[in-house]
Amino acid sequence: MNDDVMERRVRVLSALASRVRLEMVEILEAGERSVSELAEVTGLDLSTVSRHLAVLREAGIVSSKAVGNRRLHALRAVCVPGFLECIDEIPSKEPGNRRCAGYEKRHDG
Repeated sequence: MNDDVMERRVRVLSALASRVRLEMVEILEAGERSVSELAEVTGLDLSTVSRHLAVLREAGIVSSKAVGNRRLHALRAVCVPGFLECIDEIPSKEPGNRRCAGYEKRHDG
């Protein structure tokens, strides 16, 4: 694997390594939101929300667009929620529990 791919993975995983940013990803999965809407849902102040959105945007996970005098943020990397669901299933070790397909392929047999 080349260095560029590895660096991109590190950047994305680092951006997701925050409870607040994971919550924002889940909220944005349902649709576009403004900073003030995200602040209201998360209970955080506007500057904190903006800072977290900047990290997600720099990693390519979230996109932003101006709509009138507002700026709306959306989930750009639509694969992230599925990835997170797969992660949720990894710790399961009980027989018969569903795990993500990639985990099954690498660890069964």
